[in-house]
Amino acid sequence: MNSETGTLGGMRDALIDRAAGDAEFRSRLLADPKAAVKEEFGFDAPEDLSIEVHEQTSKIVHLVLPPPDVLNETELKQVAGGLGCLSEFPPPSEW
Repeated sequence: MNSETGTLGGMRDALIDRAAGDAEFRSRLLADPKAAVKEEFGFDAPEDLSIEVHEQTSKIVHLVLPPPDVLNETELKQVAGGLGCLSEFPPPSEW
């Protein structure tokens, strides 16, 4: 696995690129995602990890929601560098 595919997004992008140019790989990826991922990256997915691959069409749109415990935009601002609480105050130029 190289640095570009060392992240989940990089792996996803590499799989999509390969599937776009290789119909046989695309079929394998749709039929058995774990085997296709292992073939492409040598990653042996744990038994309890599910990998699902869906083909988007003009009649089917897939939305992937983040886990519910992910911080929302406001919460991210509050923890960013510990400065979130200061965002409620005017800048020093307005004191």
